[in-house]
Amino acid sequence: MPIKTPGTVSLASVEAALTDALLQGHLGDPFALLGAHPIRQKDGEHDVRICSFQPGAAAVHVHSAKKPAHRLATLKSQEDSSGASDGLFTGTLSLPDKASGGARYLLHVEWLDAQGKLTTQVTEDAYAFGLLLSDFDLHLLAQGKHREMGRCLGAQSLVIDGVAGTRFAVWAPNARRVSVVGDFNSWDGRRHGMRLRPNAGVWEIFLPRIGPGAAYKYEMLGPDGSLLPRKADPVARATEIPPATASIVADNLAFDWTDHDWLAARPQRQARNAPLSIYEVHPASWMRMAEQGHRSLDWNELGERLIPYARELGFTHLELMPVMEHPFGGSWGYQPLSQFAPSARFGSPEDFARFVDACHAAGLGLILDWVPAHFPADQHGLALFDGTALYEHADPREGFHPDWNTLIYNLGRNEVRGFLIASALEWLEHFHIDGLRVDAVASMLYRDYSRKSGEWVSNKYGGRENLEAVSFLRELNQTVAERCPGVLMIAEESTAWPGVSAAVEQGGLGFSYKWNMGWMHDSLRYMGYDPLFRQYHHQDFTFGLAYAFSERFVLPISHDEVVHGKGSLLSKMPGDESEKLANLRAYLGFMWTHPGKKLLFMGCELAQHKEFDHDASPQWELLDDPRHRGVQSLVRDLNHLYAAVPALHQSDDLAEGFCWVVGDDQHNSVFAWLRYGEGGIDAAPPVLVVVNMTPVLRAGYRIGVPEINGKSGFWRELLNTDAAIYGGSNQGNQGAVALERTASHGYPTSLQLLLPPLSTIVLQWQAHAVFRKGNAV
Repeated sequence: MPIKTPGTVSLASVEAALTDALLQGHLGDPFALLGAHPIRQKDGEHDVRICSFQPGAAAVHVHSAKKPAHRLATLKSQEDSSGASDGLFTGTLSLPDKASGGARYLLHVEWLDAQGKLTTQVTEDAYAFGLLLSDFDLHLLAQGKHREMGRCLGAQSLVIDGVAGTRFAVWAPNARRVSVVGDFNSWDGRRHGMRLRPNAGVWEIFLPRIGPGAAYKYEMLGPDGSLLPRKADPVARATEIPPATASIVADNLAFDWTDHDWLAARPQRQARNAPLSIYEVHPASWMRMAEQGHRSLDWNELGERLIPYARELGFTHLELMPVMEHPFGGSWGYQPLSQFAPSARFGSPEDFARFVDACHAAGLGLILDWVPAHFPADQHGLALFDGTALYEHADPREGFHPDWNTLIYNLGRNEVRGFLIASALEWLEHFHIDGLRVDAVASMLYRDYSRKSGEWVSNKYGGRENLEAVSFLRELNQTVAERCPGVLMIAEESTAWPGVSAAVEQGGLGFSYKWNMGWMHDSLRYMGYDPLFRQYHHQDFTFGLAYAFSERFVLPISHDEVVHGKGSLLSKMPGDESEKLANLRAYLGFMWTHPGKKLLFMGCELAQHKEFDHDASPQWELLDDPRHRGVQSLVRDLNHLYAAVPALHQSDDLAEGFCWVVGDDQHNSVFAWLRYGEGGIDAAPPVLVVVNMTPVLRAGYRIGVPEINGKSGFWRELLNTDAAIYGGSNQGNQGAVALERTASHGYPTSLQLLLPPLSTIVLQWQAHAVFRKGNAV
């Protein structure tokens, strides 16, 4: 018998303590007990002690991996105080030296089912595998610089030492124990405890023979030893269909992309001088199947219906409200919990990839709304993930959003910044998305956003600016620009923060575009006034041009303007039904000819009466009414005109691309301006836009226009929102107006126009027009 020296602990007592911790669910390092552990070595062989925890198993045998039929040993079941098996099976056997250090044996686990039938499960031992993540991976994770986090953390189907299975890895630095649980282990957190890599706070394990489709979560003990609610994987690439909340092991995206030409041409298609007209869609409600319980379309059905519809209407891009998995459908996706997983509501990740590919095949770009500002506090999500405020701020003055009852990402943590940037890249690189519209940027930039005095914490300089968020947004946009040239990054930012779309090198945030919320609010407020009183609010319609070129802007008529009691776009217009439609048509003409890219929310093209309801489709039945069908036709023609005429899109963000002609006729509520393409008047004739925002027909209204190369000619009427095909009164200029050498508005030549009531007309000079009644050729 060996003699114990003072202060030493026997191997048996250590194993007993580890066993007790395992059985109690408190063992933080199961690799110290489970798996194969060398005992001694001799003449080309070594003895190992194998421990395997299989609660409920009838027997566990060890077989040779090289000769699976050859049984090496039968492990002995330990018994608890009542004499029943405690589920821990142990034994000692000799293995050849060449078998050391890897999964070179198989476990044959025998189970009795409810009918007493014996079945055998054959598997490699999860605890026979060594370290999984490289030190370089862990270094990048800790620095917040791992751009392929979706292929590092989470559940990865791969082959290790010739064995197929799934590697699980999760960041939970403050947990005392982390386990993977699922159907494969009866959701028993003692079965597959993970190994901690302390330098990065990452836990890892490889589970042999677990493949795509398996549902799983993480079970953890917090720093105080308490059992936490089971957590979904923050980096899961697939999920169960809500309201179920488990993560799913995703197959490696094996999709045969066909959009190589699209991606090659994308930087030109999405350049600042290219047309950009966006159709914003809530995919769950764009077209519900009433005859099938009002269910949503899946990705394949959306590909068959939504893509050709948007393309036929002339939009250049679709923008989808967030499709990242989210627990509550009523959030419309703006409270996501799985930033790497397309929502299972619409199909598989492969189905989503097919939808993206189909968009590109049809010539449509695809933009996704993406939410890095906040996340919901659902127990299975990121909140107090490892028992501490890990992804969020601990102080509610920094970490709680009073507007949305959500939690705010702690952008001061390297790992959190890295998590979000890697999420953005997952969509852009792995799903070929053409742009991200970043939600709620204003709430990120200001520490006092929606907070009263005393409810927020100043930055280190005593100011209200969120310096960590500014740093994050700049890093995000720089990273995207470097890795994904030509991709659009669009900010929903509602304040006067300077340089949102300026380059980071110039002190800006680095976005491609910013939503012009000021233009939207001012112009819709103007449209809400009775035309009789619009003369007193003239500046609401013109003020946007005072700053229109301070940023690169998107003009957004988004879902936010047609929900929560704000009414539909049509309902914002004054007058009877006919006047409302005329106002709406004139407003759409104003929007499409105003500097800035365009965004229109679904249903607005139908002039629908109801505001957005995520449980119902837009009012497609209105297309049976020729007046509503006329508004849809107008949107189609505006899009095609906008794309076809360079003057309407090439210089959207340049002051030299715009010139007022009539901006001060507030008595008549008439506005007129010129739009120029690149190269100015020498490159191509400008476009004249005239807007009459009263229901008064104005004949003989003279407007000065520039002389084009000293030539005479006509100004052709390219579009008139009062045309009969759009549901209007069909007043106009019979297709063209002759140029007169009468000076007006500072120009040597002018036009006498008939301005239809409540209308926008668009004209362009044409050199050798042959005018005949009703037409210009």
